This record gives sequence, structure tokens and C-alpha cells, in this order.
Amino acid sequence: MDIRNIAIIAHVDHGKTTLTDAILKETGAAAAGVSMDSNALEHERGITIYSKNASVEYKGTKINIVDTPGHSDFGSEVERVLRAIDSVLLIVDAQEGPMPQTRFVLKKSLELGLKPIVVLNKIDKPAADPDRAEEQVLELFLELGASDEQSDFKVVYAIGREGVAMKKVDDERVNLEPLLDTILENVPVALKEGDAEKPLKLQSFNLAYDNFLGRLAICRVYEGTITPGQNVIVKTADGTARNGKTTKIFTFKGLERVEATSASAGDIVIVAGLPDVFIGETITTDPNMEPMPAIAIDEPTITVNFLVNNSPFAGREGKYVTSRQLREYLERELEVNVGLKVDFVSPDAFKVSGRGELHIAILLENMRRAGYEMQVSQPQVIIREEEGQKLEPYEEVTIDTPTEFQGAIIERLGTRAFVLQNLVQDGDTVRLTLEGPTRGLLGYRNQFVVDTKGEGILSTRVLGFKPYAGEIKKRQVGSMISMATGKALGYALWSMQERGVLYIIPATEVYEGMVVGNTSKGEEMVVNPTKGKNQSNVRSSGMDEAINLVPAFTLTIERGLEVMTDDEYLEITPLSVRLRKMGLTESDRSKSRRS
Repeated sequence: MDIRNIAIIAHVDHGKTTLTDAILKETGAAAAGVSMDSNALEHERGITIYSKNASVEYKGTKINIVDTPGHSDFGSEVERVLRAIDSVLLIVDAQEGPMPQTRFVLKKSLELGLKPIVVLNKIDKPAADPDRAEEQVLELFLELGASDEQSDFKVVYAIGREGVAMKKVDDERVNLEPLLDTILENVPVALKEGDAEKPLKLQSFNLAYDNFLGRLAICRVYEGTITPGQNVIVKTADGTARNGKTTKIFTFKGLERVEATSASAGDIVIVAGLPDVFIGETITTDPNMEPMPAIAIDEPTITVNFLVNNSPFAGREGKYVTSRQLREYLERELEVNVGLKVDFVSPDAFKVSGRGELHIAILLENMRRAGYEMQVSQPQVIIREEEGQKLEPYEEVTIDTPTEFQGAIIERLGTRAFVLQNLVQDGDTVRLTLEGPTRGLLGYRNQFVVDTKGEGILSTRVLGFKPYAGEIKKRQVGSMISMATGKALGYALWSMQERGVLYIIPATEVYEGMVVGNTSKGEEMVVNPTKGKNQSNVRSSGMDEAINLVPAFTLTIERGLEVMTDDEYLEITPLSVRLRKMGLTESDRSKSRRS
């Protein structure tokens, strides 16, 4: 059976997973309602975080499909997948056109010599303009230096939600066969003549874990045939080799993994029995074979310190609270999360670097759900020194917003060292493109929602390291710091809410040094959220005022990382997210300020 290997790539929310689910349903590989996004966080957020494998059969051909994340913070997932496939489906929203992550994933694909198939999705949207979107895609291909062959791409029009595709926009909307036929016509056959008879060569591009089998390597077989019980040699990119033996191998059928007796060149397989295999390593039976190039990924841009939780409420909710347990989790995460770096600087503190705030936030969310407790410092951008010059990461920001908000956005980002590069108006909406340092974006996303009244869409992509932009002045809010330990009372919060924004609700347990809100004037304020109403036996007209509380700004991990200051920790437990000062008492904070 012929094999074709494809990846589905796109900007976030352009319909990758929906289209993949429709392909699985069309070919009978999965029932309706079954989705590639199986992780709980993916369901909650409506985005793909981890790449996933599936396979379908169509007209006697096996098509291996890899669904990839669309958010820039998970770009490392995309980069390693592209090494293992032969073509890509580039999904583009017919209304929005190419977006920042479209550029990123397309650039990576073109650099590897892949020839994409362009799918203009969501052509049923009221403002969809397939012709304009196709023109913009062609311009992007040329801008990124695509070859003549790559620029001569096939275009398919689709409505992923309805499970239909057309080779021409006016064709009858029936099913997805036009897309599947285009894949068979344009994606090269994975198994080339003679490859199956060569010595075994495969490379791992992802890892998984099974409670019974241990670590599993997801690999593309480039040459030869792999079988269970086979003696193999695992080689790193620098040529270091070690021996191993496979125990079981699996292939994909729909979304399920199926145990196999063998797998030949061209296929994507799961290999068990190699407990120390890492992403990018070459597995072979030939001791003289040159290892395949390592899978390179872009460098992290954000760093956060992970520490053992030492707050007054430490150990109440978490199952894993020690530095040893935190270290073990991070060591396991490093094996599969190639975009992550961890510097084990001390026994109780770990310097974790990632691709963005969301990348770090997802890691923290997974840890808390697994029963871990910790506290983290304010995110900081990574500063490099090259030839005596300070460099910092820069990002391109693309914003779609109603025109009435464009002035406020440009002004606010201008104070954060961002420079407007382009402005395109389309009716009542405008697309702004700006460039500036990553530092300027830290803590901005919540403000952006306020500035656009929730109607704006903000996307970013990392441009790389550029000269340091100097001091950035941001509007600072001060912290409301609790002076007492106990339960917060509605009466106290009622009097506090006039001074700023509260993070807690009545009956929330607080401790001294815990940040319970922020002040609008930017000055720190020590408050007593546990203070109750003075009782007396005298009744007056003003004694029985109704207490109306404004809904609290409930802290999530992402919100906490945005609003915290450099002298605060974000305390994260399985059930709670709290903000606290490093120094819990006023005397501790005074000492710190003096030093």
C-alpha cells in the first residue's frame, strides 16, 4: 500500500483541527464528534497545544496526518513535525488571509523544500474573499523566497465545519474527496523503490509515554524495515552511539495506535523498548551510518524562576511540594518539550525558559493539575550579549480591530517601544502591524482586551534578537497587600473596591503579605480584608447601607503572570492561584527596599 505523509499547518483558529476531524469522519477512520484535540486544556481553550498523529485510508493509499499547533508559543511542535513529512496542507482563513503564524509555519516548510497545498478554509464566512486571500498567500510565498515550483501551489476551497471541499470555488459542495484527491495527486509517495531493502534508518520526532511500556518514540522510517525484538543502534547528532532493542512497534489507524509485526520505509511508527531515546536521535542497524541532522528549533525568549512554595498556606492542597519532586517533573518535561530549557541553578530554584507566556502558563497549568505546588517569579525576557551589544527578542504584532480603537492601541504600544509598520483598512475594521521588543508585550494582553472592549484580535510572531530598546515606561498599578490573616469579609472588600480592582471575593482565605487587589494610582497600599463592621446597640439611618460588590478580577495563571511585579511571587496550587509579596511583613519589605 502506498503511503503519503502530510502535516496540517496554519495560524491559530484557522480550522486545522476541524478540517482534520472532518477528514477522519469522511474516510470512516473516526466517528462524528471524535476530535484530534484530546487534551483537557485543548478542549477548554479551543486551541491545539500538542501535535497529534492519525492515519486514514483512501483509494488504497494510507495517508498519515499530523495535526500541529497554531499558536506561536508552541512553534517547536511544528518545527520537529515538518522534518518527518513530505508535504503540508497550509490552511488559511478566507476572510482573515495569512496571519503571523501562517508566515512562521510556511517559512519553515519552504526552508525544508516542501511544496505546500493551500486550503482556503471558511469560505462561507460573510466577509470571506477567497480571491484576495489567494493573492495574499501568493505574495507571502514570493516574499519568503519560495522557488518557482513551490509558488505554483494547488489551491483547494473548503468549509471544514461542514466537511466539504472544492477544487473551484463555484463547484458543488458535496464532501472532502476533492481535497483527498489533491493530496494523492500532489504529495509524493513516501516509499521510494529500494528503500525497504536498505539498512534500517529512522528518526524520532516526538515522544509519548505508556504506563506499561515506558517511553515511546514516534518516528519516521526513512529506510529499511523495523520489527519487534530487533537489535538497534541509537545515534545522536554528534555521532555518539548506544545499543538498544525494540520490544513492540505500533502504527496508526485513525486516531488509534495498532500493534504491528513490521513497518517499512515511508511509514510513521511508535517504537517501544528504548527507555533513553530522545527527540532527533537516529535509530539504525548499521554501525557505520551517519546520524541524521539534529532537529533545530528557535531559542526561548522568556525566563521564569520556579521555587518551592513557602507561603503560610503551603502544603495544604498539593500532593507534590518538594524541590526534588519539582525537579523530577521538569526533567521529564524536558524530554518531550523541546522548546523548553531548564537551568537547575540551586536545590530550591529552577530557571525555566520558554517560547512565551502561554508556553510557560500551559506548563504551570499541567503541573497544578498533576498535584504540584510551587511559586514563580515575574517573567523576564532573555537578554543576550554579542560583541559588546545588548540584544533582546523582538516580535511582530498583528492586530485586527474596529477602527474606533486604533488610536488607543497605537498610542499604548508606542509607549512600549513598538513601531507601526503597516495599516490596512477594510470597511469598519483595520489591520495594524507593529514591531517591538517582547518586553513591551508583557502585561499588555489584558489591557488590550479593555482597550478594544473584547472586539480586537492580537497575534504575534517572534522576529529574533535585535538591539536593546532601552527603558520602557508602562503604566504601573500598585498592590493592595493584606496586613492580616483570616477570611475576607464583604464589608471590608466593599470599602476597598473604590481604590482599585480586587482579586478576591468574600470568604476567601488570606494571609499577611498576600496581594488581594491593585490600586489605580500606582502606589502600594496595606489593607485589612478581614475587617468586619463595628457592631453597636445604636441604630442610625446610615448603618444599613446595601453592600454592592463589583465582580472580582479572578486570578488565573496567565493573568497572574501579566499583573505581577518584580517583587512578587505567583503562588500556584492544585486549587488556587494567589499573588504574594516576596517579603510577607512590612519590615521584610522595608529591608528589601533599603538593600
